[in-house]
Amino acid sequence: MKTFLKIHPNDLVAVALTELSAGTELIVDGQAVTLLEKIPQGHKFALAPIPAGSPVLKYNAPIGVARENIPAGGWVHTHNLKTGLGDVLDYAYEPDNAPLVPTDDVLFQGYRRENGRAAVRNEIWIIPTVGCVNDVARAIERQAQRFKTGAIDGIYAFSHPYGCSQMGEDQENTRKILAGLINHPNAGGVLVLGLGCENSNIDVLKPYLGQYNEKRVKFLVCQESEDEIADALALIEDLAQYAGGFRREAISCSELVIGMKCGGSDGLSGITANPTVGAFSDLLISKGGATVLTEVPEMFGAETLLMNRCKNERIFADTVNLINGFKNYFTSHGQTIYENPSPGNKKGGISTLEDKSLGCTQKSGSAPVSGVLRYGEPIQRPGLNLLSAPGNDLVASTALAASGAHIVLFTTGRGTPFASPVPTVKISSNSALAAKKANWIDFNCGVLTEDGTVSELGQKLFDYVLEVASGKQVKAEQAGFHDMAIFKQGVTL
Repeated sequence: MKTFLKIHPNDLVAVALTELSAGTELIVDGQAVTLLEKIPQGHKFALAPIPAGSPVLKYNAPIGVARENIPAGGWVHTHNLKTGLGDVLDYAYEPDNAPLVPTDDVLFQGYRRENGRAAVRNEIWIIPTVGCVNDVARAIERQAQRFKTGAIDGIYAFSHPYGCSQMGEDQENTRKILAGLINHPNAGGVLVLGLGCENSNIDVLKPYLGQYNEKRVKFLVCQESEDEIADALALIEDLAQYAGGFRREAISCSELVIGMKCGGSDGLSGITANPTVGAFSDLLISKGGATVLTEVPEMFGAETLLMNRCKNERIFADTVNLINGFKNYFTSHGQTIYENPSPGNKKGGISTLEDKSLGCTQKSGSAPVSGVLRYGEPIQRPGLNLLSAPGNDLVASTALAASGAHIVLFTTGRGTPFASPVPTVKISSNSALAAKKANWIDFNCGVLTEDGTVSELGQKLFDYVLEVASGKQVKAEQAGFHDMAIFKQGVTL
């Protein structure tokens, strides 16, 4: 079993793949390094003396600046490493965006909607326009389970606290997310449940939907109904009859849109789970598919790697605006841009935001950036897309779904049970988590610390995703978990 990893030949630190005791002698690049203290799994140790004030390299990039002189074999973490990042920056486009070599198409068993879009699930969704009807939506969900027959994969209500008492762009974002979910192809039928007096009432929301099939989308205003639950169940019966007519059929994987997100990361996330997702992303894109990377604040410190992979200067400029726009969002609220990583990240071995971001962006693989999406904007083109959304797990994963992701790949070193509106594949960075939380974890990348290559595991993940796209339930689906959250940015009236 491998006990440590030096990621790049130029790195000044290596990562412990298992807990290493003080006094352990390791041979790194032919040189002996004796550990001066215990190094927990996922944490870093110095391979040579690092003077105070000098950059510390990992992934062949600075992950911060040494606070003090760090001896060879010393533990490198928050006590002796600080961020080297600044605030809003100017960037220059230095293209490094070689296209991927195309590979053969592969088919999955999905649903073909009447508007031509592909889907991986055939569910009925209940979408409240406002939080006031959340409990009504949940009551309808419970009673509507009798219509889950035949080709209907599930009936779910997605509650949220917004849709009223919002202003300006904040209200617009809520409407865009609701419209994105209503239009999502994984929903074979949708009941839009309104109250009647809310800002984002049904009449206001309809223009955001564009053209829609009246057999697929039904509307109910609770204030106009004597018995909203009975009326809703009658509408869902109609939706179930319509959606029940769909059957799985062979569809090209080039039509898949896969969202990529991480949360509860540890020191192994950037060298096992995230690179495996990156290999998956490259493989899907080489077959004509699309992937979407989000959580913009966790690109800070690695953003130039993405910027230089932009296909052209227009996309580069969009990426600059994406990054600096989120920095301005932080500062406009009087918050520190680099208030990251989280306590759990630090416990797992991540020391600075650069450390976290360089690991996080491994999920993007090596494909050129083909598009930049605003929050709530539907995906328009294949390839690697960047989506504006925060790092919060539920908010970002919901944003991925609303922009059109059929499935979300979620890597984690600490574990989490949450789900999103679409199948959410939990991918562990370490085998201990996969063994302990087998009811949460769908795919284990911790095996890379023992054997195998990222490329081989990326192919296995690709095969697994095709199984999920063809109907295999992930652990969160088996548990009945379906969550959504909207990005709250403005004042509440």
